[in-house]
Amino acid sequence: MLLLTSSKSRFHLILFLCLSANLLFARNPIRAKHGMVVSAEKYATKVGVNILKMGGNAVDAAVAVGFALAVTYPAAGNIGGGGFLVLYDKNKNATTLDFREKAPLKSHSKMFLDSLGNFVPELSQNGWQSSGVPGTVAGLCYALQKYGTMTLAEVIQPAIDLAENGFLLDYHSSKSINTSNKDFNKYEASKKIFTENGKELTEGRLFIQTDLANTLKLIRDNGADDFYNGSIASKIVEESDRHGGIFSLEDFSSYKVIEREPIIGSYKGYKIISMGPPSSGGICLVQALNVLENFNFTKNDWNSSNYLHKIIETCKYVYADRAEHLGDSDFVNVPVDKLISKDYAKEIFNSINENAVPSKEISSNILLKKESEETTHFSVADKFGNAVSLTYTLNSSYGNKIVVDGLGFLLNNEMDDFSSKPGEPNQYGLLGSYANSIEPQKRMLSSMTPTIILQDDKPIMIIGTPGGATIITQVMQTILNVAEFGMDIEDAVFVPRIHHQWLPDEVYYEPFGLSDDVIKNLSQKGHKFGKPRRLGLMEGISIDQSNKLFYGASDPRGTGKAMGF
Repeated sequence: MLLLTSSKSRFHLILFLCLSANLLFARNPIRAKHGMVVSAEKYATKVGVNILKMGGNAVDAAVAVGFALAVTYPAAGNIGGGGFLVLYDKNKNATTLDFREKAPLKSHSKMFLDSLGNFVPELSQNGWQSSGVPGTVAGLCYALQKYGTMTLAEVIQPAIDLAENGFLLDYHSSKSINTSNKDFNKYEASKKIFTENGKELTEGRLFIQTDLANTLKLIRDNGADDFYNGSIASKIVEESDRHGGIFSLEDFSSYKVIEREPIIGSYKGYKIISMGPPSSGGICLVQALNVLENFNFTKNDWNSSNYLHKIIETCKYVYADRAEHLGDSDFVNVPVDKLISKDYAKEIFNSINENAVPSKEISSNILLKKESEETTHFSVADKFGNAVSLTYTLNSSYGNKIVVDGLGFLLNNEMDDFSSKPGEPNQYGLLGSYANSIEPQKRMLSSMTPTIILQDDKPIMIIGTPGGATIITQVMQTILNVAEFGMDIEDAVFVPRIHHQWLPDEVYYEPFGLSDDVIKNLSQKGHKFGKPRRLGLMEGISIDQSNKLFYGASDPRGTGKAMGF
């Protein structure tokens, strides 16, 4: 028992408690003068910062981070998956790179249906046929060659060193890998790398990946060509044939990165630059912000039932449009101009009232397909004025859990992101229409939303997150946290978030994220609630252009790191 015998000792106790409280609740973003890297994994972040210190630009650093994450964050970092990159360069040019996976040439719309025409989810999620043609290596090499300043050998070497020399598995990394221990044990090549003779890996273990190091060396020496036209492609196809897959050499030799025009929007003086189809992210983000721009929010509105009601109702219309209209724009006609128009947003705004509109009254002919949440994002900004927002994925955590024997990397299971049978859900719940049905060489729809925010044509915010269907709503709320409520980047990614995706007609919220009063008020408006859950792993950068300062924040929901210099 603590006895306080004097006023002086009581004063010291009170001072201690005040200081402890300040330390507990004080959150300050990482600050730097020359550049910033924020990613989901500390080793990869450090790799990116070292590239910036060497004089590299944001693209050089992003490519280095992308390859490093393939070694140190195998749950989502990859060279066996694909993704999207949004770039705003020092010359005020914006572009995006689409290196999303593609359906193999032998794929077809009924490949995951049984003899009765029923969708069999296990087929689209497991085994060799669940994999799309990977795009990550092509995407990273394309970005470096066109927009970088350093050589591939320079930016990939840190990843090679991490794979060859190993790194110590911390508690979180070992726990993550061990979660899939049973699945890794199904495949000998996976078992060899991600288990200890079938047993779980221990915390503190030196994790060496020799096969992956050798694969990265082939890419270092021969570029992406080895992955798509050389020995790596041949080995993947050989293993695919051996295990009942449908990959062909032509699938790899014909793969191309597509440089696309970004989706451009605005919100109360801010310019939004994001990703277009086959990502739904940019269109849905801009559409939602267009609707919300019509409301007048005060700082006291944040997380109130009034504010959240407007977000929820807006998202219902946005996700209904996503399900019906969005897919690979090289295969289907996506009405981009209408979906991101201010006039269309005003129509939606006029449909929102004080009570919830049941989702079935907005549309009832399409169900919503859930999308994997095991993705990863990283943001990079340099002293030259370049900004990169990059999100890539394997789909499920560790993809389909299959390591290509002798090559050391995991394959994706992105074929599950197609609408294998329109109206039937995949493993995570977002369903879709025929716009996202399987076709050879088509790119599956995604919710990845790498985004850059400008003010006066200068980047002030670089943001993105994993989270499948929740990505769009998380990025949207983080932007609003800054634009409407004046939060710094640390607070903006820290505070609780909610999610609604039209169907199921439920509000998802984070533990301790909503008060009983707010839930009661929303319920009275007709809203229903799902179980509390974590939402997103935001990796964000803000830039004070006036003082030339960078601020970084890695979401405390994860174990990532922000670092600058």
